[in-house]
Amino acid sequence: MIYEGKAITVQILDDGIAELKFDLQGESVNKFNQATLAELKAAVEKIQSDSNIKGVIVTSGKDVFIVGADITEFVHAFKLSEEELVAANIETNRIFNAFEDLNVPTVAAINGLALGGGLEMCLACDFRVMAESTKIGLPETKLGIYPGFGGTVRLPRLIGVDNAVEWIAGGAEQRAGAALKAGVVDAVVADDKLRDAALDLVRRAIAGELDFRAKRQPKLEKIKLNTIEQMMAFETTKGFVAGQAGPNYPAPLEAIKTMQKAANHGREKALEIEAAGFAKMAKTTVAASLVGLFLNDQALKSKAKKYDKLAGEVKLAAVLGAGIMGGGIAYQSAYKGTPILMKDIREEGIQLGLDEASKLLGKRVEKGRMKPAEMARALNAIRPTMSYGDFGNVDIVVEAVVENPKVKHAVLAEVEQHVKEDAIIASNTSTISITYLAQALKRPENFVGMHFFNPVHMMPLVEVIRGEKSSEKAIATTVAYAKKMGKTPIVVNDCPGFLVNRVLFPYFGGFARLIGMGADFQRVDKVMEKFGWPMGPAYLMDVVGMDTGHHGRDVMAEGYPDRMADKTKTAVDVMYEANRLGQKTGKGFYAYEVDKKGKPKKVVDPEAYELLKPIVQEQRELTDEEIVEIMMVPLCLETARCLEDGIVETAADADMGLIYGIGFPPFRGGALRYIDTIGVAEFVAIADKYAEFGPMYHPTEKLREMAANGQKFFG
Repeated sequence: MIYEGKAITVQILDDGIAELKFDLQGESVNKFNQATLAELKAAVEKIQSDSNIKGVIVTSGKDVFIVGADITEFVHAFKLSEEELVAANIETNRIFNAFEDLNVPTVAAINGLALGGGLEMCLACDFRVMAESTKIGLPETKLGIYPGFGGTVRLPRLIGVDNAVEWIAGGAEQRAGAALKAGVVDAVVADDKLRDAALDLVRRAIAGELDFRAKRQPKLEKIKLNTIEQMMAFETTKGFVAGQAGPNYPAPLEAIKTMQKAANHGREKALEIEAAGFAKMAKTTVAASLVGLFLNDQALKSKAKKYDKLAGEVKLAAVLGAGIMGGGIAYQSAYKGTPILMKDIREEGIQLGLDEASKLLGKRVEKGRMKPAEMARALNAIRPTMSYGDFGNVDIVVEAVVENPKVKHAVLAEVEQHVKEDAIIASNTSTISITYLAQALKRPENFVGMHFFNPVHMMPLVEVIRGEKSSEKAIATTVAYAKKMGKTPIVVNDCPGFLVNRVLFPYFGGFARLIGMGADFQRVDKVMEKFGWPMGPAYLMDVVGMDTGHHGRDVMAEGYPDRMADKTKTAVDVMYEANRLGQKTGKGFYAYEVDKKGKPKKVVDPEAYELLKPIVQEQRELTDEEIVEIMMVPLCLETARCLEDGIVETAADADMGLIYGIGFPPFRGGALRYIDTIGVAEFVAIADKYAEFGPMYHPTEKLREMAANGQKFFG
């Protein structure tokens, strides 16, 4: 052993080959934190000074190679000035350059995962060999930045501009076959042959059979394309990537510009250009939001993991009420490996549920994501029934009947008689109090809410709702089942609307107010889509359904009469009374025609404007900025109230609920992060401009305190 640190060791093997091994103590994965980078520098210096070393293999002592940089360090690092960030990146790149410039051949043996800085370490090697099951990639653009350890410099020089743009701007993880085809790796071998293959490669290079210096040379020089070829390569990809990424995600386009600027320079100057662009991206609010999002997601997963010890095992599930929702739940459970009974009182309900599951599984087969035999297995795991015959064996029942308290009470009381004593019963309700629904049950401690979002297979969030009497075991089992279904569970306390709908209805309240002020709903949709929402409020209401919105609003008005009860006739009332329920009836704010793919396509319907004329109380000239404020202030204030009321435990839970549940713009990080970005004091001042609109626009005392003390929701 010539070097031994807490993350890296260097050992001399036979034939003068050194093995530089990453194995970060106390962690399940290897990552590049400041300590690991310092050790890499020291390890490289040791190798440089030992003239007996003839070649180096780089390996990992863990199931993965290196997952990338330590993202927890980004929060602090991104607070540095641009100049300091540039200097830090250049310093780090000196370490990678020193490794790349070793006087001997180097081979990376890539196992498990090599992402971001992990792949950049491999790119600094002369040769790369990859295990069959491994995935590699440069996902930095998903964090609002781009590769900063030489990725934008080495990759286009190794695999060409087109391929490099696809890998860097797309940010996707790539499998072994794609990596070999693109030329990112030199060989792919069976997992158990990886180390032998790396040793074989380095020996062949030592023997002169492989020319490692020739392999290294292109990475040190400018890109081998003339001016016209460069322009063609970069300009065509820029247009495409800008269209894909959209204006709110600048990093993919910035990465291409960086590669273009650096194309006519050798390694040192090219790395300086990379560092400057990296620092520029790191200082954006988009990077702050997306890094925050990543860390919030990790916090959420680790919180969900804590429930595992308490959770009961779910070997068999059941869903009550088939149809589209029940079919979606049954599909998700069966597809992820938990058999499920699907009960309905009507044969056509069961057929609808089975058709939904079959359609979703069929799509996976069509796209090559599933083999026909796997589809058959999943369909066989859904057992349709019209009786409670097999319910004695069920571990969890998800009740998904109509959103009506009386119907739910009757169904819940009935199912409790047919399940074992410790079975969990969960209600898929979007607004009805879990504590209230529990009144129908003899064992309320085994009852929770499990709110799925539509469409079930697409939406990642499940709200697990704790009623007054829900036991920790019931919560834990439901969280574990949601995770097993591939969902992200957030535990929330009971209140009307829980988290997501409680926050969403004030947003619709802002929309109703805008229509009353004479705003054109199409313009409002366009402004909010530009802000970053996947769809504007009028279109969203059409998708949700006017009947659902109408009912939900009544529940919220009863729950929060001080700010959500409004006697004024709204746009939703008008549509509901005209039986324009949205996509389900073919007409709402928009009219719907079927497109070539058989999907509903919205078109403008003049009749909608005629219907809305009587409820316009004033014609006020509004700027786009005012439209955003009138929509966003009530949503953000209600999110802050949910945190203050203890409905969610942390600001991270609240923000992730909105991002996963209603498509809040990820690059803005969630409602509370959005307030932080504006500044709490500035946000309070914006809200105060609309004080005349009533309590929904009035900041809480706690928020005013935070503003006065210069506090934030996130550190």
